Amino acid sequence: MRNLFVWLIMAKLMMLAELRASSFMPIDSVMEDLPIVGKNWSEVVKFRGYAQLRYNRLLETNPLLACDQCDKSWGENGGFFFRRIRMIFSGDIHERIYFYIQPDFASGGSHLAQIRDAYFDLALDAKQELRLRIGQSKVPFGYENLQSSQNRIPLDRNDGLNSAVANERDIGLMLYFAPSKIRERFRYLVSSGLKGSGDYGVLAIGAYNGQTANQPEKNNSLHTVGRVSYPFELGNGQFIEGSLQGYSGKFVINRQMLVDDSPTEFREYRYGATLVVFPQPFGLQAEYNWGRGPEFNPTTGDIDNKPLEGGYLLASYYVTSRKSLYIPFSRYHYYSGGKKHEFDATKHRVKEWEIGVEWQPNRNFELVAMYTVSDRTFENSLNPSNRQRGSLLRLQAQVNF
Repeated sequence: MRNLFVWLIMAKLMMLAELRASSFMPIDSVMEDLPIVGKNWSEVVKFRGYAQLRYNRLLETNPLLACDQCDKSWGENGGFFFRRIRMIFSGDIHERIYFYIQPDFASGGSHLAQIRDAYFDLALDAKQELRLRIGQSKVPFGYENLQSSQNRIPLDRNDGLNSAVANERDIGLMLYFAPSKIRERFRYLVSSGLKGSGDYGVLAIGAYNGQTANQPEKNNSLHTVGRVSYPFELGNGQFIEGSLQGYSGKFVINRQMLVDDSPTEFREYRYGATLVVFPQPFGLQAEYNWGRGPEFNPTTGDIDNKPLEGGYLLASYYVTSRKSLYIPFSRYHYYSGGKKHEFDATKHRVKEWEIGVEWQPNRNFELVAMYTVSDRTFENSLNPSNRQRGSLLRLQAQVNF
């Protein structure tokens, strides 16, 4: 299936090239046609970004409560922490080619640059309704995974779906299709402040390495993913989006070796559903997924292929007062399963409730205060009995530029 997908994409590109061959300019004139006519680089390339500064230690009841995937400044030794410093370069360098590069200068709290996105979209039709995305980009699985951290209301993504793809990204080929009208609707749901996920098509299929972003491939097996999503507009102007998605592949874990032939490669799959009622002014967002994957067994000290499931329910409300926007929100999320990208495919059992408010005095600044009550079990061979419960108040200041 994965090899078939790649061959179909290559065949499509060859057919398009053959059909358009007669309209191509002579080879010595091709370089003159690369930029968009009448525009220099400063008009084509756009620059924007955002930065997030956090503090998580207020009203903390258990310094051993942590979530490494969520925020490395949770728990002991956590102080002021740059969660993200993102700079985004993008633009249409040709009528059919769009590029997007996003480095992060706060990766893991080390303040070293790391590529988050680096891809280009090749439009396969004149209306740009069918696009091939090539490079490192988000894997189309889960609404909150696709939603930018610049737009998301809670401080971290939920464990249930985010455990599918650490950092939400990988290297591969993604094919997206959406009618022009729906592409405009996707853009509006972001630009209007309604916390949209962005344009990842009505239909998305793809093949990718599977070891997650900025990690080398460790086997000869690609992952495949598919997603169907549609944003409906009701007669009263209310937007509702529904999605179905799934992926499968083989993942190579990092584990303690009990014996020389202990398996490191595990087959995994997931499927899930999404429903989003956009906050106009009341909003509701729910996602859930099921599947199988590797998980540490604290009883045997081994790693098994086991069922997993998890998701969340988020409610929010938009309140406008003078020139400020207030978004009170609450979310409950749950996850039972392993996290394949953590050592020994760490066993997780998560029950977490959050309540908070986001304040926007203007479009360039946001402040979030979120109180978290958490019950987390995270166990591997280094810590085979580890259940932590507690609560804390978390703060984040975000600047958009």
